[in-house]
Amino acid sequence: MTALDASATAAAPAPREQEQLLPRVDLRGRTHDEELVASVLPRAALDVSAAVELVRPIVEDVRARGAAAVREATARIDGIDAGTTRVPAEALAAALADLDPAVRAALEESIRRARLVHEAQRRPDEVVEVAPGGTVTERWVPVRRVGLYVPGGLCPLPSSVVMNVVPAQVAGVRSLAVVSPPQREHGGLPHPVVLAACALLGVEEVHAVGGAQAVAMLAYGTEQCRKVDMVTGPGNVYVAAAKRLVRGAVGIDSEAGPTEIGILADETADPVFVAADLLSQAEHDPNASCLLVSPSEELLDAVAAEVERQFALTKHVDRVGPALRSQSAAVLVDDIDAGLALVDEWAAEHLEVITRDAAAVAARVTNAGAVFVGPWSPVSLGDYLAGSNHVLPTGGTAKFNPGLSVQTFLRGIHVVDYSRDALAAVAHHIDALGGAEDLVAHVAAVRVRVPAEEAGA
Repeated sequence: MTALDASATAAAPAPREQEQLLPRVDLRGRTHDEELVASVLPRAALDVSAAVELVRPIVEDVRARGAAAVREATARIDGIDAGTTRVPAEALAAALADLDPAVRAALEESIRRARLVHEAQRRPDEVVEVAPGGTVTERWVPVRRVGLYVPGGLCPLPSSVVMNVVPAQVAGVRSLAVVSPPQREHGGLPHPVVLAACALLGVEEVHAVGGAQAVAMLAYGTEQCRKVDMVTGPGNVYVAAAKRLVRGAVGIDSEAGPTEIGILADETADPVFVAADLLSQAEHDPNASCLLVSPSEELLDAVAAEVERQFALTKHVDRVGPALRSQSAAVLVDDIDAGLALVDEWAAEHLEVITRDAAAVAARVTNAGAVFVGPWSPVSLGDYLAGSNHVLPTGGTAKFNPGLSVQTFLRGIHVVDYSRDALAAVAHHIDALGGAEDLVAHVAAVRVRVPAEEAGA
């Protein structure tokens, strides 16, 4: 982040600057300075608000012209011109038949664990008797049709198929449409491992389309894809921006943009582990953000050295380098309490707590998409096999948005059932409240049923 060191030097004492992959900021004694803290906490250079105006023309074009606009946008952006977005059933079957047995076994175990966790989230209908003869039932009704976005631009993500589809199926959603970007090297279809994961989960409707045009297609419908009621799933900042634009026409889960990791660690943390976890998230996307917060200068030094060493060995240096240099930071704070305040302010998508008494420290976290406790619970575990969901809020929206769950796909409907006697028992209260609000027709709608002259009314 270009302003990172400059912002931090605005107040004495000056932070220590180092020429290294992970920029260093010294906030000891200054975490109370909210303006300074906000200026140095890293985020992706392009935020959702800025991206909205870039994708608005695509979304509006798809809304107006349907499949033709989707086709043109896909040809322009992905270099693929296909007559239809729908993936043939035989391509799904072939992808599953050709799937590496080890990958299939891993996906099956991921699905099994995800089902265990998500089935526990399914709320039963609740009937509450508020008075004799008067009940309110909370019914949980699934969304009828959902569109599930599975990224595939920089790398195929069959794990995101699992994370989207399993909670929707557990919720009881009857109609699912998965969208994933087309790949030129795979004949204009999504990556075969993504198709195989869909087939493994019994998903029959898959569309080879990505980006803002995919979100708009789901939200408004085309000749090739029926409109959905909700769009969920992670993606890049342009996908998140498109979801913001269509919100209202359809429901969305959250604006899950470029990935991010926060790590709160003390001197007990293993720098090899910490560095590996930073690189693991940075390899997702050049726009990924990584934040390491610690009261231990020795740990930060050791992690910096490990980041350099492991970076030299990593495959995706073209993603990891920009992510670490441009929107990541290692922050030195006074103590764990100051660190907690800082990570709560940042509200990470993924937060690792690798400290002494890590479970107790993690229990104090209030803002995070998901929290990973101790040295043996890396974010990579959550990406694949923890059983938790990895579709999580980014960009600080974890302050008010939850991650994807079964509840995302359920709507609570109150069913009110009162007898005549139960209505009569509260009619005088409705007289009072309706009169106070000058809504006399409200009162009349009750009194036409229960006249005031009746005893007890």
